[in-house]
Amino acid sequence: MQRWLHSLGLVSIGALVSGAAWAQAAAPSAANAVRVGFICPFTGGSQDFGNSARLGAELAVKEINEVGGYLGRPIELVERDDKANPDEGRKVAEDLVLKEKVAFTIGFCNSGVALKSLDVFQDNKHLLLVPVATGTALTAKYPAASSYIFRASARDFLQGAAIVDDIVKRGLNRVAILADKTGYGEGGVKDVEKLLADKGLKPVFVARFDLGVKSLTQQVLDAKAAGADVIVGYSVGPELAVLAQARSEAHFAGPLYGPWTLSFRTVAEKAGPAVEGAVMVQTIIQDLSNERRTSFIARLNRSAGGQPISSLMAAAQSYDAMHLMLRALFQTKGNTSAEALKTALENLDHPYAGVVTTHDRPFSPNDHDAFTRNMTWLGVWRRGEVHFQYPEDAKRASMIRRKEQG
Repeated sequence: MQRWLHSLGLVSIGALVSGAAWAQAAAPSAANAVRVGFICPFTGGSQDFGNSARLGAELAVKEINEVGGYLGRPIELVERDDKANPDEGRKVAEDLVLKEKVAFTIGFCNSGVALKSLDVFQDNKHLLLVPVATGTALTAKYPAASSYIFRASARDFLQGAAIVDDIVKRGLNRVAILADKTGYGEGGVKDVEKLLADKGLKPVFVARFDLGVKSLTQQVLDAKAAGADVIVGYSVGPELAVLAQARSEAHFAGPLYGPWTLSFRTVAEKAGPAVEGAVMVQTIIQDLSNERRTSFIARLNRSAGGQPISSLMAAAQSYDAMHLMLRALFQTKGNTSAEALKTALENLDHPYAGVVTTHDRPFSPNDHDAFTRNMTWLGVWRRGEVHFQYPEDAKRASMIRRKEQG
């Protein structure tokens, strides 16, 4: 049984449940399902990574239910489309928390959408685990000691640090920042500017743009005229594709950096060869040396019916987020109050060997972010695929990366 569960990436469940409990869990009953809220954009401009996140969460639920759910109670996802719109995000958050009264919520891909809704969860003492959105402010709005907001993605400040460190490592020092006008872009600009200042640098050019922009060539030409030798872009997939094309059209010789959103499949599809060499931060990169990860990707592709997965990171982090919440549920013995789940997440008593990484005490009463800097990689677009930027990282990828404590 354990070997079979491990091959499915579900060894964490087997470690949590005794033989007697497995007998009890043999026949899930929909009548007493554990209803879990799930919010991401399934339509609109961010649907590429919203639907990837959805696939990851649905795969986790499917596999959990196949082995008995939570002690015979199936997990049921109550899904809502926030359309990447802050007002819609708040509306569906209120629906899940106040009307549907789900046990807890996993949600948000867009940082600006999440920020508009955080008080819905906090004020109503409802636990939210963010699997995708990376805005630094999401876990900083409320002190961790009293917060019901947790995150299973690498916040932007960590990503910005990796980007700035690599820029300096390459001897570049004239940075241009091009970011969208959303809360996500605003947070990215602030993070990068602070990190540059810590290195004694300041950007030589900063420009903001609206979502849906069709061309950024003039902005890149302006950055070039300002003497920039590198561009940092902060936006989501479609707009980063426009930026990559603009860099090519403006004959900008310096490299293009971006956060994890630069890895979306849609960027390569829309920008084509123009995205070659662009560098981004990743928590997971496909590699054949990790059996658990390779097995997950194969199962995910089958669930998608052979359609390309736009964001492996969004899917994998959502899958792991669902398993982390299941672990908390076992630890509380089914108590789904926000206080009980918060205490369990802050004191998880067993490591979870996830597909992104091994989460060993990912949260604490003073820290609700599951990722630290050592748990990220730099990826690069090469020939239409995301590869490790540095060969030594590819060699270390099979090693367990646990959260740095302290």
